[in-house]
Amino acid sequence: MGRWKVPENLWMRPERSARGPQPSFSRAALTEAAVRVADAEGLEAISMRRLAAEIGAGTMSLYRYVSGKDDVIELMVDSVVAQYLPEDAVISGDWKADLGALARRARRTMLRHPWLAPLAANRQGASPNRLRLLEASLRMVDGLGLGVDEMLTLIGAVFAYVNGFVQSELAEAEALRRTGLDLKEWTALQAPFMMAVIASGDHPMIARMATEGGRAYADIEERFEYGLERVLDGIEARLPESDG
Repeated sequence: MGRWKVPENLWMRPERSARGPQPSFSRAALTEAAVRVADAEGLEAISMRRLAAEIGAGTMSLYRYVSGKDDVIELMVDSVVAQYLPEDAVISGDWKADLGALARRARRTMLRHPWLAPLAANRQGASPNRLRLLEASLRMVDGLGLGVDEMLTLIGAVFAYVNGFVQSELAEAEALRRTGLDLKEWTALQAPFMMAVIASGDHPMIARMATEGGRAYADIEERFEYGLERVLDGIEARLPESDG
């Protein structure tokens, strides 16, 4: 069996074909329409026919700009990732403050665009805004006495925390939409079985959680900040000692 042929990077291809009539729209317009549809209806609503209708073009004309839906998704992700690091974002030189601010912007972006979080956890291709984000992220932690692989690992740890937290938020929102029950109401339904398990005496930590717990109902922003601080503090604790 032959190896799968890796397609050429989208950004290496000209936006418009040199052959045939020149279309009257742009990749930017196509991307904007795709993001709008995905925000409202999810990625499954994206199709070449739907996008053509959104921008008032013939379906086949879209293929002068992109080779298919995968290219559209690449354009969408690159466009939205730009919101992680707006052009006017200030990098202070305090790596914890800068990474923390980046993490908060990433979370807000993923919550505005719920389709993004699963894609952000996948293998990341090279694209203009992704590379701009990577460059800035590496600059934030440059000078800490770390090699590039170590810098990439700690940046990845911060983004993994953000991505996991956001996916939990989105899952909870979907559960609320599907069942009509908030977390407290859903937990109350589990109480009879939980109490039976606790009464057996075989799960002392579950019993302790039931009597002492409560962070599940704490403010979501506080929970995010608490975890983010622990991640950044953990990174700081393992940094090489400065000679100064």
